[in-house]
Amino acid sequence: MDWTLALAGLGVGIVVGLTGMGGGALMTPILVLFFGVPPVAAVSSDLAASAVMKPFGGWVHARRGTVNWSLVGWLCVGSVPSAFLGVLLLRLLGDDESVQQAIRVALGVALLLAAGGLLLKGWVSRKKGEGDGRITVRPVPTVVLGALGGLVVGLTSVGSGSLIIVALLALYPTLRANNLVGTDLVQAIPLVTAAALGHAFFGDLQLDLAAAVLVGSIPGVLIGSRVSSRAPAGLVRAALVIVLLASALKLFDLSTTVVGVTSGVAIVIAVALGLRARMTRTPATEPEREPVAAP
Repeated sequence: MDWTLALAGLGVGIVVGLTGMGGGALMTPILVLFFGVPPVAAVSSDLAASAVMKPFGGWVHARRGTVNWSLVGWLCVGSVPSAFLGVLLLRLLGDDESVQQAIRVALGVALLLAAGGLLLKGWVSRKKGEGDGRITVRPVPTVVLGALGGLVVGLTSVGSGSLIIVALLALYPTLRANNLVGTDLVQAIPLVTAAALGHAFFGDLQLDLAAAVLVGSIPGVLIGSRVSSRAPAGLVRAALVIVLLASALKLFDLSTTVVGVTSGVAIVIAVALGLRARMTRTPATEPEREPVAAP
C-alpha cells in the first residue's frame, strides 16, 4: 500500500466533498505528474476510485432530497453510452507513445475548461445569486450535455463533476446550488462506472492504484462534506482554480518555472480580489443615539 498516494486521495476527497467537483480534474494529474503513473492507467484507476467514492456524496444528497432525478435520467441517456465511446476512441488513437501524449493534451484542455467554468460559476453566482430551484427539464440539450460529458470522461476521467456541473448551471441557472451538486454527484455514478468498466475491459485498470486512492478519498469526501458548510465558497473555488491551472500547464510540458510563476501570479490575483471584495462590503452601521435633551 502506497500511503503517500492514499494521502493524496484524502486531499482530493476533501476537495470533492467541499465543492462537489474536482475529483478527476485533480487526481489524474497528481497520478501522472507526481507518481509517474502512465496517463492511461491514471485515467482508468481514477475512474474506478470515483465510481466507489461518489456514491457516498450522492447518498447524502439523495437522503436530503437535493437530487433532480429527471435531470439525472436524461443526462445518463447521453453520458453512459458516450463514456464507452470515449474509451474506444482512446484505444484507437494510435500506439502507446501517441496515446500518452494525446491524453496529456486532452487532460490539459479539460482542466483549463474546468478552471474557466469555475470562474464563470462564481461570476454568475455573484451577479444573480442563488436560483429559486424551479426548473423545466429540457431533454434534448440535457442529453447532448450528457453525451459530451461522457465522451470527455471516457477519454480523460475529467468532467464528471467539474465540466458537467458548470454546463448544468448554464442550462438551468435557477437550480439551487445544493440541488446542482446533488444532481451532478448522482449522475456521475453511472457515468464514471461505465467509463471504468470500459477501461477494465481493455485491461487498463490497475486495482492497486485504485485501492490506494480509495483508502484516502472515501474518508476525505466524508470530511469535506461535513465541513463544507463552514468553508468560504470563494476561498475553495479560488484554490481549486489555481490547482487546475497549474496542473494543466504542467501537462502541456511547460517548465516548472513557468508553472510556478503563473501559479504565484494567480494566487496574488486571488488574494487581491478577496481583499477588494472584503473592503467594498458595506460595514454594519451603529444605531444612532437619540439626542439628550438639554437640562
